[in-house]
Amino acid sequence: MSRALILAAVAFACVLAPASVSAQTSSAPAHHTARPATGDPTLFHPSLLKAKAPDVYEVKFTTTKGDFVIQVTRAWAPLGADRFYNLVKHHYFNNNSFFRVVPGFVVQFGLSPSPAINKALQNATIADDPVTQSNRVGTITFATSGPNSRTTQVFISLGDNSSLDSQGFAPFGQVTSGMDVVQQLFSGYGDLPEMGGNGPREDAIAAQGKQYLDKNFPKLDSIVSASIISPVPASPSHTAPKKPAAASGAASPGKS
Repeated sequence: MSRALILAAVAFACVLAPASVSAQTSSAPAHHTARPATGDPTLFHPSLLKAKAPDVYEVKFTTTKGDFVIQVTRAWAPLGADRFYNLVKHHYFNNNSFFRVVPGFVVQFGLSPSPAINKALQNATIADDPVTQSNRVGTITFATSGPNSRTTQVFISLGDNSSLDSQGFAPFGQVTSGMDVVQQLFSGYGDLPEMGGNGPREDAIAAQGKQYLDKNFPKLDSIVSASIISPVPASPSHTAPKKPAAASGAASPGKS
């Protein structure tokens, strides 16, 4: 089924159906400096990613192609809005690559350049939200591999994806500026391999991170930094929680 969600034979993410290719790459401006995702120890403890998001908030993405802003409306999909808020607040998206760009369909991202963080968040799923908005151009939605499987991966719709509404994909925000930047992200590798493209494998990104992408897909655009610009949040504590005496409870990234 064209442009429908297809459950990938990959352990870490959902796959959204095919389309064609185009675009160009660019490198990050030298003056941009990102806080690496690996710098926030909270990301290794998904049980702490529980802050309630503001009713409406804005996130600015500085990328290797330019800037864009997403406005999130919590009432659209509260659980998704809260998860996205916590990921941004703790710098999860910094240095993420836009690993799947299918013109007219989606831009997908949300796998960390750090394999350790990917492993920690792999099973940190959130329950589904009811679909209250359509997957129209510019909306942002969590990807999924089935019911109640959203974790960290999201996609921005590049076309009318209203066919995804009935499949449970619940948009939680909308690109309000810089959609031209989103439309120009590098798409030259085509779709994911399981969709017949030459793009990266999600399981390989999860397991090998930035090293895999830099070696095999050097032209991909990426996020330099993502930050909440409205309302301005209080600075999160970066004190690592104490480890339980018994074991490590690493959760994991993935499908979403």
